Amino acid sequence: MSEPSRRAELAESLREVRDRVDRACRAAGRRPEEVELLAVTKTFPASDVALLSDLGMARFAENREQEARDKVAEFAALRPAAAVRWHMVGQLQRNKARAVVRWADVVESVDSERLVEALRRATANALDAGERQQPLDVLLQVSLDEATGRGGCRPADVPALADKITLTGDLRLRGVMAVAPLGGEPGVAFDTLSAISERLRRDHREAVEVSAGMSGDLESAVAHGSTRVRVGTALLGRRRLTSP
Repeated sequence: MSEPSRRAELAESLREVRDRVDRACRAAGRRPEEVELLAVTKTFPASDVALLSDLGMARFAENREQEARDKVAEFAALRPAAAVRWHMVGQLQRNKARAVVRWADVVESVDSERLVEALRRATANALDAGERQQPLDVLLQVSLDEATGRGGCRPADVPALADKITLTGDLRLRGVMAVAPLGGEPGVAFDTLSAISERLRRDHREAVEVSAGMSGDLESAVAHGSTRVRVGTALLGRRRLTSP
């Protein structure tokens, strides 16, 4: 597909997604500016990120460190003046922490004390080395069904993990993130996450972000207080195949 055709396609998809978010906000009695749109660009090229940036998008998400590292560098070469923020939304192994803090502005998938400590050390080292200029913003990923293998901490573990993050100095707790459980009712899951977020804010007033909702369930997430929806397929199309 030519660049003008792809730009037109992305512009139309972006308009449709923003319309969905606006309608969801109005239905919930909320203002559209309360909900941020995060473009999940995994498996798509840096050229798509560049086009979305041209169309006004400023936040992008990846879920694999190596793909993200290369894409961030390529995007910076394509649009050196663009002011964007990059989010890590996939499960993160501790041994990838040092690499991730070199490109990520936000890590949304923090779910264990050992990962908190790995990110703390990596961020402190990156700040000392001049590889980043700001502390790392993090969200606690919560497993709403406590299923193994999909990432996320137990709801009961949220308070202790939040306390550990706020004591580090190099990490900034911004809120919570979750994925609706497979086969479940999204509204029930997002209602649970909203309650978890409300309890968290009692002790950590800065933790106001709720990252929830994707292409298929963003309306339900917005209705239950999401402040950031993570949209890939509805914005960029079906995922491209990647090597295992």
